[in-house]
Amino acid sequence: MRILVVDDERTLARSVARGLQAEGFAVDLAHDGVSGLEMARFGEYDAIVLDIMLPGRNGYDVVTQLRRDGVWTPVLLLSAKDGDHDVADGLDVGADDYLTKPFSFVVLLARLRALTRRPAAPRPAAVTVGPVTLDPATHEVTRGGEPIELTTREFALLEYLMRHPDRVVGKLELLDHVWDGDDVNVVEQYVGYLRRKLGRDLIVTVRGAGYRLAAQPS
Repeated sequence: MRILVVDDERTLARSVARGLQAEGFAVDLAHDGVSGLEMARFGEYDAIVLDIMLPGRNGYDVVTQLRRDGVWTPVLLLSAKDGDHDVADGLDVGADDYLTKPFSFVVLLARLRALTRRPAAPRPAAVTVGPVTLDPATHEVTRGGEPIELTTREFALLEYLMRHPDRVVGKLELLDHVWDGDDVNVVEQYVGYLRRKLGRDLIVTVRGAGYRLAAQPS
């Protein structure tokens, strides 16, 4: 298996490469975000080990661009940043795993083996249903390319519906996953808000059952 290691700490990158080669991996190295991105785009890799703080383009940008380009090679982010929001940001932009520095090589190796067992299938960070696209990482929503401003709760409701397209979702299910409350009237209220902002054709009421997000609005 071939691994791409992108890290501007050259001593660390060479050390990781030697360890992986000793385990039977073929390894290529890059030391900045620009060259790392180009190698990841055009090389045939089974996984990518990617530092976040890179010259040229940071690791977040590299992952985001790869996913936009349809490159679904598993990515393990490396960073000295160990805050919860740092980890969440990395996973939200499309990385598959996150490991903080300093790290154990044994753990790095185990995580790489886990990643290479997964098929490199499309795992887009953004969700698209019909004309609507929702990006959990940036909290941006567009319909037909036009941006739609949503509140936090409206966004959460739309995201749940978009992750279950063309399926009837009951009010109690929405209440449980979006509000964790017991007043179903709030569901009806926020569905109304979404319809006013996104168009009434997108969310279909199924009487006595709940709501269905139409993949092909009428």
